[in-house]
Amino acid sequence: MRKIVVFFLIIPMFMSAQINESDSLKVKGSLSFTGFWQDGNVETLILRGRTDFSVRPFEKWVFKNTNSYIYQEFGNIKADADFLSLNFLYFNPEKRFYPQVLGFVSTNFRREIDVRYLFGAGATYKVLNEKTHWLKVSLTFEYEETQFGRSVFNVTDYNGQDHISTLRGTIWLNGKYNLFKKKMVLTHETYFQPSLAESNNYRWQADVGVEFPIWKYLSFKINYRHAFESIVIQNQQEEDTFLTFGFTVKSF
Repeated sequence: MRKIVVFFLIIPMFMSAQINESDSLKVKGSLSFTGFWQDGNVETLILRGRTDFSVRPFEKWVFKNTNSYIYQEFGNIKADADFLSLNFLYFNPEKRFYPQVLGFVSTNFRREIDVRYLFGAGATYKVLNEKTHWLKVSLTFEYEETQFGRSVFNVTDYNGQDHISTLRGTIWLNGKYNLFKKKMVLTHETYFQPSLAESNNYRWQADVGVEFPIWKYLSFKINYRHAFESIVIQNQQEEDTFLTFGFTVKSF
């Protein structure tokens, strides 16, 4: 008999969903964890975890860190094991317009990315900045280096290179909205990241979450992510899509 179990893991630790760096709290943190498990005739395991943390070390400076991990397994065969760490340092984020520096590191099992580093700087502008909702747009410029496990790509211009480096410009759009008298919270994080040197080297990602508060510090969460990358190992798909369900625990 096939059985399907959808499981959610809640970890009672000081770690939520998207954090607004413009808030006045000195320390904020959250943890969201979503997953799916199916056993029986078809065996499937999908896990997605995310931590958000921000701290104000000085009056005008805010450091924000976001870590996410995705694991997928089908028939006991690993399909994904991806890690992403986003690190931002903001100056005067209470202002309408403020600068930032950033540094990322990531890995991707399916795309055979052993490690990717990205460092840069830019600025953020607040389109909306209300108590119950906000919308921000950012423009940043970065240097990126990616080490692949193989050197044969869907774009033959890159064949023979297991390291690809480039300069990028990135447009970010982030928002959070409290709807239906705070009974539902909608969040979105989207970016478009073209290379400034090669027109065929670009990527984008859209991440949308819907939360239903259960308690002040706990919400049920549905999360959808769609990602596209133009340069991939030969015979790999350029797009990936994830839909997961779970909970968010936050400290504020």
